[in-house]
Amino acid sequence: MTTPLTLTPSRRPDGATLLTVVGEIDMSNTDSLATAIETTDGPLVIDLTAVDYLDSAGLSVLFTHTDRIELIASPLLAPILSISGLADLTTVHGLGTPEG
Repeated sequence: MTTPLTLTPSRRPDGATLLTVVGEIDMSNTDSLATAIETTDGPLVIDLTAVDYLDSAGLSVLFTHTDRIELIASPLLAPILSISGLADLTTVHGLGTPEG
């Protein structure tokens, strides 16, 4: 059974592509996430503030695209993104640091 995940593409006022993700990201739905990222041209901002769970399969998808994504993290996900090293490879907003 696939875990519910909502992926909503839009544009930010600055023209950047934004992908808003809502739900849980796990191995049952990472194909949807990967497809949403891969079908977007250019830089992409991914808003993860409404994501309640992110497993290693989801991290793997994000690691694959660190050269063209920025992430907006919730306090819940910030430690996962830092400990995994993802925050060292791409910009992550919301980490509670001056840079984030």
